Amino acid sequence: MKLATVMAMLVAAAAQAWALELGDVAPKSDVKMKNVDGKELSVADVKGVKGTLVIFSCNHCPFVKAWEERITALGNGALKQGVGVIQINSNDPAKAGDTYEAMQDRAKARGFQFPYVVDADSGVARAFGATRTPEVLLFDAAGKLVYHGAIDDNHKDAAAAKEHYLKDALDALVAGKEITVKTTKAVGCSIKFRS
Repeated sequence: MKLATVMAMLVAAAAQAWALELGDVAPKSDVKMKNVDGKELSVADVKGVKGTLVIFSCNHCPFVKAWEERITALGNGALKQGVGVIQINSNDPAKAGDTYEAMQDRAKARGFQFPYVVDADSGVARAFGATRTPEVLLFDAAGKLVYHGAIDDNHKDAAAAKEHYLKDALDALVAGKEITVKTTKAVGCSIKFRS
């Protein structure tokens, strides 16, 4: 087994050990990250009155690309309902397609109305226990984790999705109702952590 593969497995195992549990309060989230508009933002800066959606993402992952229209629609919609949204790229920019300039192009092309920021040392992903792209964590107004996992149950075909995990969680959060499905398995590429 190659050393790089072993290192990736160790990093993923460590991140999994740090994973947040339902009801946990979001980690101290005042680390400033560079947004695609050049401004510095933290997760705390985007907190909404109803809660905060944190999306770990990137540009190159085929799972992100497959879900991206849904992520954009859900993120833009959540903002209008009082949920703060931030999309975070924790990947090493040496990975093709994950440069800051590529992020700027992607945000503009897709019409993100929410920040898309660079996690410069992958420290935010580690603090949140994120290991995949895409992987979403939804926090309520008190900052407690109420949903963690995937967007829905079919990355390949939006029309064929039967379970709309994130949409249902957002709808329940905004309405002040109990979220039915609170955790799902995040399906996607592994985060290419910066060393």
